[in-house]
Amino acid sequence: MKQNRSAVIMTLLVAVFFVGTAYAGDFSDTIEVFKKSPVVQPFFKNTYGYAVFPTVGKGGLGIGGAYGKGQVYQGGKVTGETKLMKVTIGLQAGGQGFSEMIFFKDKRAYDEFVSGKFEFDATASAVAITAGAQAKAGTEGTTAGASAGSNSDKQGKASYSNGMAVFVHTKGGLMYEAAIGGQKFSFEAK
Repeated sequence: MKQNRSAVIMTLLVAVFFVGTAYAGDFSDTIEVFKKSPVVQPFFKNTYGYAVFPTVGKGGLGIGGAYGKGQVYQGGKVTGETKLMKVTIGLQAGGQGFSEMIFFKDKRAYDEFVSGKFEFDATASAVAITAGAQAKAGTEGTTAGASAGSNSDKQGKASYSNGMAVFVHTKGGLMYEAAIGGQKFSFEAK
């Protein structure tokens, strides 16, 4: 029985890794989805820099994990590549894919993130945005607006916490969680 459970857990973790890499998506398309959210728009106007993860794959069955590759921007230019990793233990089952953006309010927050070993603590949280009703498909591809999801506060406003603001856009799956505590990031300058 333990061998079967271990095999299931390893399969899920491998699937998370491949979802996060193979289904990575396009950086500019992901940025455009976030730019369409009225909650996120102010952050693009007043940010020192940001990190973009087109797809983070997450899965678990008792033991879980998440993985995604991203890019870090400062002054509108790519400054490096980043990886997100998370391991979780607890009551959980399922899988999910989501996009994530982290905004850096100032140079201090940016420098802290690109130090190479940044980690969100267990109290960190994110504002979830969802594709809006104006989504449409056509010959040019699919487009969708974004609006504040159920995890934004009553006014649909978001703010920086310790110089960073985090937004997630759920792409699909059977798990829903905007909490980001425990995420670890690595950074490699270009």
